[in-house]
Amino acid sequence: MPSSTPSPADRLRQEARVEAILERIRDIPAGHVQTYGDIEPHAPRLVGRVLATTNQDVPWFRVVRADGSIPKGERQRELLLRDGVPMRGDRVDLDRARA
Repeated sequence: MPSSTPSPADRLRQEARVEAILERIRDIPAGHVQTYGDIEPHAPRLVGRVLATTNQDVPWFRVVRADGSIPKGERQRELLLRDGVPMRGDRVDLDRARA
């Protein structure tokens, strides 16, 4: 039966993938957003998991759902508005805000 413990090489690949996701999030300019799928097209849920488990300081609030909805509610909406992100009601105007 195969071991469930990842090999050192697998761990390094996973760490590199996580760091690449965090770097893409850090690169989103003020006033803009990206969707989970923009950041990692083959694994958008991984982006959410990385954001939920990271202790690093990244502009998490600039990551929204593909339909422009805001997953973290009013706190995220306030940060986006303060950041200058254009909105359409309760959703980000992706046509104007996507980086």
